[in-house]
Amino acid sequence: MASNIGMMDSAYFVGRNEILSWINARLQLNFTRVEEAASGAAQCQMMDMTYPGVVPMHKVNFDAKTEYDFIQNYKVLQDVFNKLKIDKHIEVNRLVKGRPLDNLEFLQWLKRYCDSVNGGLMNENYDPVERRTKGGKERSIKGSQKNHKSLQASNSVNSSSSEGDCTVLRRCTSARQGKSGIVPSAVNPSLEIKALTKEVSDLKLSVEGLEKERDFYYEKLRDIEVLCQSPDVENNPIVVEVKKILYAADEEETA
Repeated sequence: MASNIGMMDSAYFVGRNEILSWINARLQLNFTRVEEAASGAAQCQMMDMTYPGVVPMHKVNFDAKTEYDFIQNYKVLQDVFNKLKIDKHIEVNRLVKGRPLDNLEFLQWLKRYCDSVNGGLMNENYDPVERRTKGGKERSIKGSQKNHKSLQASNSVNSSSSEGDCTVLRRCTSARQGKSGIVPSAVNPSLEIKALTKEVSDLKLSVEGLEKERDFYYEKLRDIEVLCQSPDVENNPIVVEVKKILYAADEEETA
């Protein structure tokens, strides 16, 4: 079924707002941009709604923040596709970057597929919030069990090696004192913590500033892109040149 959805299918002409409304209505989410779905969690739950019980929701991380966590979600999704014999390869490396066009295209495909299975009707017996909550609890329990085992193993190793570490530390300290004749002054832990805390705060402010700047320029570029796609101007020579600039990075990566 998936292999029959070509690039010229009407699915790929569904707008961003319709896609967001579809996700938010069915999963009771509040996405405002398609790139918010880059973690792959929403796609996993959409398949869970379409095929109840097939997706191991306890493996789906809705709090994913890093590309590594995103990839784990897409692994779950690809396993579900394979299990259902859905002939669709997920371009994980492109999706996890949060690029709007890549994520929009994949969500357009997903909507077309889900609608072809359930006729576009919502599963009234499916509670998306409860499924996310239950999955999160199961993941937390399993994660805590793993952490407990790891902690026990770590404590065992640390207890057996602590005496040796202390001996090595004393030898190193004695060697330094022997060479310099001066006992090094102890570092004040509170001052070091304050310095590190200030450094972290500065980095956070810097990141927030960069993210705001990125979002500002993205919205401007998106407005230009929408304008260039208007039938009234899309064949204008100037607009054609602007589109070449907009998609230059995509073409280089494809090449």
